[in-house]
Amino acid sequence: MLAKKHINILGIDELEESQYDWLEKYFQQEILPILTPMADDGTRPFPFLSNDSLNLGIRIVANPTKKKKSKTENYAFIQVPKNLQRVIKLPIGVGQTYVLIEDVIREYINLLFQGYKIQEVTAFHLLRDMELSIAEEDSPNLLKEVQTQLKKRERGQVIRLVAEKKMSKKLEKHLQKALPLNKRRIYRVSGPVDLAFLDTLIKQVQIPELIYQPFQPRTELSLMGKGIFKTIADHDVLLQHPYDDYGPVVNLINQAADDDQTMAIKMTLYRVSDHSPIVAALGRAAEAGKQVTTLVEVKARFDEENNVHWAEELEKQGVHVIYGLPNLKVHAKMTLIIRKESSGIKRYMHVGTGNYNEVTARLYTDISLFTSNDLLADDLAQVFNYLTGYFAPKNLKIAHISPNGIADHLEKLIDAESEAELKGQISGIWIKANSLNDTNIIEHLIYASQTGVPIHLLIRGIETLKPEIKSVTNKIKVHSIVGRFLEHSRIYRFANNGNPLTYISSADLMPRNLYRRVELLVPIVDPKCESELAEIFETMWADTVNMWKMKSDGSYARHSKRRRRVDSQALFMEQEFVAERFAEKICWR
Repeated sequence: MLAKKHINILGIDELEESQYDWLEKYFQQEILPILTPMADDGTRPFPFLSNDSLNLGIRIVANPTKKKKSKTENYAFIQVPKNLQRVIKLPIGVGQTYVLIEDVIREYINLLFQGYKIQEVTAFHLLRDMELSIAEEDSPNLLKEVQTQLKKRERGQVIRLVAEKKMSKKLEKHLQKALPLNKRRIYRVSGPVDLAFLDTLIKQVQIPELIYQPFQPRTELSLMGKGIFKTIADHDVLLQHPYDDYGPVVNLINQAADDDQTMAIKMTLYRVSDHSPIVAALGRAAEAGKQVTTLVEVKARFDEENNVHWAEELEKQGVHVIYGLPNLKVHAKMTLIIRKESSGIKRYMHVGTGNYNEVTARLYTDISLFTSNDLLADDLAQVFNYLTGYFAPKNLKIAHISPNGIADHLEKLIDAESEAELKGQISGIWIKANSLNDTNIIEHLIYASQTGVPIHLLIRGIETLKPEIKSVTNKIKVHSIVGRFLEHSRIYRFANNGNPLTYISSADLMPRNLYRRVELLVPIVDPKCESELAEIFETMWADTVNMWKMKSDGSYARHSKRRRRVDSQALFMEQEFVAERFAEKICWR
């Protein structure tokens, strides 16, 4: 496809003479001065290779002389600098021609090892274990412990090495011993070893028809002005990002920060952007004298450093910051705003399936619920008291939290569908999540299938339940949608004999979410919002363009080309639902 558009990634031996001459000058001027060859011998130990780095492993021998031939092999390594472009565009030739930097360095490697004969040059990419090892029980200050561990983790154990297929056994054994690394952690691939360069290539390619066209998300105007609190007081509002603009979420926090009637803001932050307007609004609210409490999860994987920075900045501005709970990650996404109005205290909430990150909100599909429901407000007040003080939430009215609470409730809901089916009532289960591998939930789903409950699972990632096995899971269907946007929303829906119970959640169906994190499961009680969510699920289930279907052996297959072409993500961008077009209805009103 790219070649047809005259876009080519070429090897050095495929270049024209004029291209080669240009590349040689480019290497001499732009690349060579930055490179550092690192020898590995008795006096110079194996060099440190950083996480997520692209490297060249080199085997060399001294050039033979008339008197002596060298038989001793030595090893050296070059780490490709991350501040150099991986993809180099050649200004000469037809169309758009690119070469990869590792191929360029390989071509001129002799300039770095004069007096030696090059036996092998192999590119490899490595990943280190970046998990933080925090002894939370023994640490009096979680923030300082995280900061200390951040400095240590750059030297974490190598957990994966991806090398070019041609890597020699000699170099492989040397790397195994030096890193050290189990052989099972070494993977050989044909072609480039780190496909991250494709992101750079996409940004350089100048052919509009090959690139996703920008789209304008729908803006809920009633949530964008100063009247946002009146709108939420009147009725619940459900948004689906990125098809619905994320602006109302940011506007809610901004309005609360600047509103004289706002008394307090309570919020959880798991991942935020580098220049977060939400964090800025929280700081502004605190400086204005409002009571602002924020739980910043400093153990959020790969966001620890960013979250530590924001936690410290918020504290400086007078925000009461909680850094997390001992032995638990707080993954729930929720905001509680308390206002003093003429009628008394009124509470407003935002609950989402995704992070408070306006950047990823343009790439991930997530659900936002805006509500002033008093029952939910009572529940969230309990949850925040649990997060900030010594308080055990009991008898929550409509919400459910993990550890344990979400799993227990979902299992009861699944079992209720089994009972309904056995009584001849309307039954059905519809779940959308990122992952499903919790054995307890799986066992309940299998039993429900055996009783005859139709089960529709939209699982993007890890999924260990094999569907459509005769007499075991024959009533279970599993689809996965992989398209332009990363499917991230979590929806749990149950037929309940024709009176559906529908929930959104921050939690996937994994042991870590259900038993080792603080997560939130919230019911959709507004009939209009519930209907919208049902249509969203139906439209995704009807997808035939981005959909992969899991077979009974656990493998996936694309849809049949004979089926009607339905692209759910494109339809959502057009704000057009398709559920009503299909004769087979999978959701009950």
